[in-house]
Amino acid sequence: MGENFGASTSNLGGVRATATQTALTTLVAQFAERWHSSSEPPNLSIHLPVEPALRRTVLIELIKVDMHERWQRSDDALRLADYRKQFPELGTAPLPPDLIYEEISARSCRNDVDLTEYQHDYPTQMARITESFDLSGPRTTLLADPTALDAIDTIAPGVTVDDFDLLLPLGRGAFARVFLARQRSMGRLVAVKISHDRGTEPQTLAQLDHDYIVRVFDQRQITEQHLKLMYMQYVPGGTLLGVLRLLHRTPPAERSGKLLLAAIDAATRSGGVVEPQPSAARAALERLTWPETVAWLGSRLATALDYANRHGVLHRDVKPANVLLTADGQPKLADFNISFSQHLPGANPVAYFGGSLSYMSPEQLEACHPSLATTAADLDTRSDLYALAVVLWELLTGRRPFNDGPGAGESEQSLQAMIDRRHRPVDAHLQAELPPECPAVLRDALLTCLASDPADRYSSGAELALRLELSQDRAARDLVVPPAHSLRARLRMRPIPVVIPAGMFGQVVAGLYLSAHNVRLIQLQLGSEAAGRLTHLGYVVIAISFPVATAGLLYWCRNVFLVPDGLRRGKRFDEATLARARADTLACGDRIAAVAFIGWILAIGIFLVKLLTLGPLPAGLLANLIASSLIAAAAAVVYTYFPATFFVLRWYYPGLVAAGHTYRDDSTRLHRLILRSRLYLGVAASVPLIGVPVGLMFLTPHQQHTVIGSIVALCVGGFLAFAVALATFYALQRDLEALDHIVDPHPHF
Repeated sequence: MGENFGASTSNLGGVRATATQTALTTLVAQFAERWHSSSEPPNLSIHLPVEPALRRTVLIELIKVDMHERWQRSDDALRLADYRKQFPELGTAPLPPDLIYEEISARSCRNDVDLTEYQHDYPTQMARITESFDLSGPRTTLLADPTALDAIDTIAPGVTVDDFDLLLPLGRGAFARVFLARQRSMGRLVAVKISHDRGTEPQTLAQLDHDYIVRVFDQRQITEQHLKLMYMQYVPGGTLLGVLRLLHRTPPAERSGKLLLAAIDAATRSGGVVEPQPSAARAALERLTWPETVAWLGSRLATALDYANRHGVLHRDVKPANVLLTADGQPKLADFNISFSQHLPGANPVAYFGGSLSYMSPEQLEACHPSLATTAADLDTRSDLYALAVVLWELLTGRRPFNDGPGAGESEQSLQAMIDRRHRPVDAHLQAELPPECPAVLRDALLTCLASDPADRYSSGAELALRLELSQDRAARDLVVPPAHSLRARLRMRPIPVVIPAGMFGQVVAGLYLSAHNVRLIQLQLGSEAAGRLTHLGYVVIAISFPVATAGLLYWCRNVFLVPDGLRRGKRFDEATLARARADTLACGDRIAAVAFIGWILAIGIFLVKLLTLGPLPAGLLANLIASSLIAAAAAVVYTYFPATFFVLRWYYPGLVAAGHTYRDDSTRLHRLILRSRLYLGVAASVPLIGVPVGLMFLTPHQQHTVIGSIVALCVGGFLAFAVALATFYALQRDLEALDHIVDPHPHF
């Protein structure tokens, strides 16, 4: 019952919109006919409707006709200022740019026009005019050309226009029709948009060739009817607007990737041209939660915006109706200032040249405000990212992140209210409407894009795409944004409290083994006094070497400590610094292990020199002491490497990845790290396997009996430590795979 009511309401709205458009077209055509059939200028006022909702729209279109006809007949016809005095309702909202352009065009038919005057009186509108229209081209009155009006109204499915057989209607607006068509020369299905000829579309659009942008093939002029035909890739799965309609009818607990597929299937079947087919992409979507689905869509759209921006194109009208969907769910951006909009142009400041107020960034709204200095020239890709974030927020919650209310933007006061609202953070109660399972990294990414100051947003679509990719990968996003109240969350980006204890672990294990093995043998051979001297020497070596080694490591690994700490404090770093910090972090475990190994080799040398001064030693015993010391050094290296690498990779590296761009070198380093970890794992396995026979080698039975306890401890402890190292290795491998998926879309693992 709810679906039927929604459908009937939608149908009723469509009927009303069609009736309104028909009334508008009829009134304008009648006024134009009165001009042609009378020797005197007709009275514009008597042609205006009584209905307030339609009156201002009709007035604007009639003024276009009136200006055009008057300037055709006189060098001193009425100007916009004259119309504003005669019709006060024109002052209730900013004049649309194409009305100003119409006066420029009409006057230029009689004499040269100084545009400086218009730049002074209408700075905001002129900024949009110079971008949207060709000032040297033909007049662009939208409804004032009876030939174009009649021609576009007669176009319907079943007819052939140029090279195209029109099959099905896909959409309609006040000044355009969109059809599914078969291109005869190519034998393919395309979407054809036929519209009033408003000048030349940007040629760049036809050069945008991207997986997530609707491909525009070409455009043609239908000269006799004053129309333009543009044909492009046909995308059968409907739009995100259709997804939103289904979302509103679906309880939050039942929303998932299947909802997206259901909306696509409904749109595809209604067209009757393409039947949805199983695919790997559809199977993957079915397994996603709803926030993961939204992030999946958003990452692709952010990539498309980044591509367009790098080719010098801004969209400026990102909204659900302008995102088409393929049969397997892939989104495709459409209408880069060539909108398929279904709504009539209204009284808001941007109705005639594209743009949807509800999705605009504050600076884009300011560019629409006649009293503010911001212009369209001040906008960049960050405005498009803002609009994309609004779309994704609406998909997540079913509503936009700002409560604008009805009639927003229809006057300067309400437009200013919208701007003020967007200069404040998103309300806490609106944030609370995000799904409970929404990843923190997704929430933070959207809030970053919704920042009022463009400088606080991501600088490119690629940065946003990276964050959205992170939010789709369940393992990677938990690395980047640890679960709340976890130890990682509390000590996030604080390396020293974790890395230093991890680095000490291997040294302690090795020291315990040597004290139980070598010291006992020396005590047995040379006496307690000699063993005491060596023990005292050991304390001196530790007291000197440990601070020196720690200081050296702190300098060698300084980026591992300083950059994460700076990020935690809100500091920004350039890409080169972040890249060095990522490289140093991945090498941190190796550096700690290298310093440990060098320290142990030096310590072994010092002990041997001291040992030889205490008295003669049998060659077998000396060989055993050296071999055992090397086993201890190997244990110190391995059991230092794994905990240090595990912690820096899991606790700090993901934050560095999220802080900036990554490159192919980052993926290569991750690949090399897993290869090195396999070598370290082999060494860990060899410690008990080689250490046991080496610990007993060259010893007499009495000496073997003395150290049998340390050998058993090495055997049992070594295998237990290997099991821990193996588990750590697998955890490292999972983390590396998750991170490599983010760093490089074509992982090595």
